[in-house]
Amino acid sequence: MKNAGRDSSARPAPTGSGAVNEKRADARVPEPEKKSDTAVANPKPALRVGDPGGGVDTKPPLSSTGPPAKRVTRQGYVQRNRGFLLSLVLLVLLPVLVSATYLGVFARDQFASSTGFTIRQGETESASEILGGLSQLVGGGSAGNADLLFEFLQSQEIVERIDAQVSLLEHYAATWPQDPVFSIWPDATIEDLHWFWQRMVRVNYNKNSGLIMVQVRARDPGTARDIAQRIVAESEAMINMLNETARRDSMTNAAADLQEALERLRNAREEMVGFRARTQILDPIADIEGRMGVLSNLQQQLAQSLVDFDLLALSADATDPRVRQAARRIEVIRDRIVDERRTFAAQDVTVDNTDYPQLLGQYESLRVDQEFAEQSYRAALTAMDAARTNSERQQLYLATFIQPTLAQRAEYPRRLFLIAMTALFAGLIWAVLALVYFSLRDRG
Repeated sequence: MKNAGRDSSARPAPTGSGAVNEKRADARVPEPEKKSDTAVANPKPALRVGDPGGGVDTKPPLSSTGPPAKRVTRQGYVQRNRGFLLSLVLLVLLPVLVSATYLGVFARDQFASSTGFTIRQGETESASEILGGLSQLVGGGSAGNADLLFEFLQSQEIVERIDAQVSLLEHYAATWPQDPVFSIWPDATIEDLHWFWQRMVRVNYNKNSGLIMVQVRARDPGTARDIAQRIVAESEAMINMLNETARRDSMTNAAADLQEALERLRNAREEMVGFRARTQILDPIADIEGRMGVLSNLQQQLAQSLVDFDLLALSADATDPRVRQAARRIEVIRDRIVDERRTFAAQDVTVDNTDYPQLLGQYESLRVDQEFAEQSYRAALTAMDAARTNSERQQLYLATFIQPTLAQRAEYPRRLFLIAMTALFAGLIWAVLALVYFSLRDRG
């Protein structure tokens, strides 16, 4: 310290502006104070500004932690970007590259043949209209038959029939194992072939219009059209089978209805004959009409006798024999009318003690049964004739409005479409997984 004082006193004092500048420089840059060895060995903690208690400030300086934290953040960012790009490559680019390579190198061309048909019903008078709903002689409507045909085209039965004709397994297994995705293995079972059939044969059915569209895919256009033609032929065979079933059911039902109507008519007539033999009255209504004629005649005679009695009473005395005879005639006619009327209500008129009310009730019941049996028999005869006529012609037939087509270029597999769909779904899956990952990381 003493040496420092001597040096400052020995230095000549600056003059002028130079002295002022030197003073300003000295004011801006103060000389660091020399610390003693004790202060360096035992540094005191710095007091926090504004801390009345004189607490220790343990917060590290910014300059000591800034650069290392920045370097760690850059490393994590780089690692995350690498994982992000790696997942994009594995989940999106790699599947697209694999599908494009397979479709461009290994996949074989497929040719398509299309056909369209529907079921029509002949314009014939149905038996339900003839019988008034008593029986239905034909099968279901064309809509129900179209549903049956649609299920038949996707069944195992048609696969077995066409495979026996064109060897489907040999054709679709020709490119195995070069094209395993669009081919079937050579030792496949009929169930496997049925599954592959649903991939190669697409059936579209419109329930509202009843139209059926079929598309067949094969390795060459000729085979595709051949399979489509055989599908149409098998569909016609099924329709013919439905027609045969309808004919058989029609004749069977018509014969059963005719036999039933005949039996009912026979029973009704036998009961009527038994009634007439028991009562000894062929027609109770005609018998009653005859008795009503007698009663009407008696009433006319009574009216005439009353007129004659009145005329005789005007010209003769009461003791005149003619007057007494006329009065007796009137009395006898009245008694007869009373007896005739009593006969209609209570007196037995048959040998089995049956009066007219019971007789008429029994007769009317038998007559109604007989008339109904006769009408049913006539309707059954008409239905039998109609069923026999309809059985001689085809009621259902397959109307092919698009004949099987012959392809000139391979439309399948649709390579660009399949690649685009692969990219779309792979991108969606990758995006969902990325969102899930970032969501879980932010929560953690």
